Amino acid sequence: MRILLFILTNLAIMVLLTVILTVFGVSSKSVPGMLIIALVIGMGGSFISLAISKWMAKRSMGLVVIENPTTSEERWLINTIQQQANAAGIGMPEVAIYDSPEMNAFATGMKRNDSLVAVSTGLLDQMNQGEVEAVLAHEVSHIANGDMVTMALLQGVINTFVIFAARVIAGAISSALSEDDEEGLGFLAHMLVVIALEMTLGALASLITYWFSRHREFHADADAAKLVGKNKMIAALERLRGDTEESHLNGEMAAFGIASKRSFMELFSTHPPLENRIAALRAL
Repeated sequence: MRILLFILTNLAIMVLLTVILTVFGVSSKSVPGMLIIALVIGMGGSFISLAISKWMAKRSMGLVVIENPTTSEERWLINTIQQQANAAGIGMPEVAIYDSPEMNAFATGMKRNDSLVAVSTGLLDQMNQGEVEAVLAHEVSHIANGDMVTMALLQGVINTFVIFAARVIAGAISSALSEDDEEGLGFLAHMLVVIALEMTLGALASLITYWFSRHREFHADADAAKLVGKNKMIAALERLRGDTEESHLNGEMAAFGIASKRSFMELFSTHPPLENRIAALRAL
C-alpha cells in the first residue's frame, strides 16, 4: 500500500501538470515548448512532491503524531527534539512514531520551521537514550541544513534535463527516419522512445543525486555530533550496523532516513557505508 500510494500520488502530479500545460496551449513540437514542458514537469513535480511530503509520510507510513504526550517516552522525545531544534535555530518539528521493526528515523517537510521528525518503534526499542538522541540530532540537522529543499532543487534540475534531452533526442530520431518515411516515428513509437530515453538518462543522472545525498549525510552526522557529542553519534551508527531489518522507507523518506536500503553498489545508495560514516566522525 505504501508503494501504491507513492506511485499514484506521483502519477496524479504528472497528470495535473500535463493538464495545466495543455490548458495554456504549450506544444512539444518546438524546442521552446519542450523546454517549458521539461521545466514545469521537472521542477514543478519535484517541489509539489516536497510540498506534500509530510502528508504523504503520515498516510503511507501510518505515523502517529505526538500532539499530547501521554508516556514518559513521548515526553522525552518531545523535550529532546525541542532542545535540539532550539540549538539548531529552527522551529519545533512535528514528532511522530511509526510501527516498524527496523531501527530508523526520518525527517521531511518543505520549511525549516514546519517540518516533521518520525522515529520507528524498532529504534526506540533497540537503542538506548543516548543513541536515540544522536539519531534525532541527525534528523534535526537535515532540517537545519535545508537538505530537503536542496535535494528537491537538484532533483528538479536533473528531471528537467532528462525530460528535455529525451524529447530532443526522440525528435532527432524521428527527423532522421522521416527521410525514408514521411511520417517518421508514429505517436505511439515516439512516446515509447521518449519513455525509454527518460528511464536511461534518469538512471545515469540519478548518480548525481545519490552522490550529493551521500555527501550531505556526512554533514548531518558532523552537525549531530556538535549537538550531542560525537561519541553518541558513533554509538548510534555502530548500533545500526547490527540491524538485520531491511528499510521500508521509500522516496524522499528513504533519502532522509538515518539508514537506507542496502544497495549492491555504493554509487546507487543514498547513504555512505556505516563504516565510512563512523571513520569520518572519529576523524573529527
